[in-house]
Amino acid sequence: MNEELMKQFAPVPRKRPLLPALSPQAELALLCRVLYKEGYNDHIAGHITYLQDDGTMLVNPWELAWDELVEDDILRLDESGKVIEGGWNVTPAINLHTEIHARRPGVKVIIHNHARYGTVWANAGRVPPIYDQTSAQVNGELKLMDEYNATVNETSEGARCAEMLGEAKWALLANHGVIVVANSISQAYLRAATLEWRCRTAFEVEALGGGKAIPASVAEPLGDMIDSNGFPFLWEAMARRELRQDSSILSS
Repeated sequence: MNEELMKQFAPVPRKRPLLPALSPQAELALLCRVLYKEGYNDHIAGHITYLQDDGTMLVNPWELAWDELVEDDILRLDESGKVIEGGWNVTPAINLHTEIHARRPGVKVIIHNHARYGTVWANAGRVPPIYDQTSAQVNGELKLMDEYNATVNETSEGARCAEMLGEAKWALLANHGVIVVANSISQAYLRAATLEWRCRTAFEVEALGGGKAIPASVAEPLGDMIDSNGFPFLWEAMARRELRQDSSILSS
C-alpha cells in the first residue's frame, strides 16, 4: 500500500473496538458463517483449517453446516489430522489440508468448498475474467486444475491437489469446487469473497452477452495493493454483522 493511502487508514481514536476479543475458534466459526452468506453453502460440504503457532490446526466439524457453527464446535487437530480436542468428527478430506500445510508452512488458513459460482466456472473448465474493481481485489494466477480423478478424501488426490496448487493463492477444481489459501483470517475472507464475487459477476456479465474485462496491467497492481496489505476494516465489518444477527456464536 502506498504512503498516501496508508495515511488515509492511519489509526484514529475510536469509541469502541472494531471487534470484541475473539479466540481463534471464534474467528474460524465467524469465517465459516460469513462465507456461507457469500455462496460457500453446499449443505454440509466444505472445510477450513486454521494453523496455530503450536503446530495444531483448528477445523470446522464434518457434521455441521457452516451457518450453524459456534465457537465451541471447532475441533483441534494434530499435524497428521487427528482430532485431539472437540466433540465432533473431522472431514475425511482433511489430507488436502495436511498436504498443503506441510508444503507451505507460511499458509495459516486453507478453505475448500463448492462455492456456487466458483463451481460453475470450475465445471465449465474456464477462468472467469475480471470485469469490475471488486473482482480485482486479489491478484495472481487463478489456477484451473482441470482433471477430476477422485474425491479429495483419497490420499493420492489430496497430495496431487497440493502439488498442482503450488504457490498459488487460489484455484478452481474442475467438476468439484474451489481452494483458497491465506496467511490470516482476514486475508482468507478477502480472497474467498473476492473469488466468489468475481465468478458471480463474470457469469452475470457474460449472460448479458459479455463485456470489456479490466486489463491485467490495471487489475494486477490493484490486487497487489489490496491483497498484500488487506482491505482495511472489511473482515471486521462482516464479522460484526454476523455477531449482531447471532451473538450465540461466542461461548462467553
